[in-house]
Amino acid sequence: MEDLKKKIKEVIISSLELEDITPENIVDSEPLFGAGLGLDSIDALELGVALKKKFGVKFSSESADNKKYFSSVNALADYISSQQNNN
Repeated sequence: MEDLKKKIKEVIISSLELEDITPENIVDSEPLFGAGLGLDSIDALELGVALKKKFGVKFSSESADNKKYFSSVNALADYISSQQNNN
């Protein structure tokens, strides 16, 4: 799971062009939006596309659970892991 979290952090950094942030700067349990990394809804769309390409997971634009999935690196790792195990 730690390897997956590191890969997620790398996708966040590369897809959103966060050049002055390293994977070590992103705390697994910290919010990605608002007070945490300060990402916004446009970032969520870009990140969703990048995660789909990298890990083959889908996020439904109509799903109320997206807010939960994108709440932190931990939450994204749990979701991606569960989706990969279901396939």
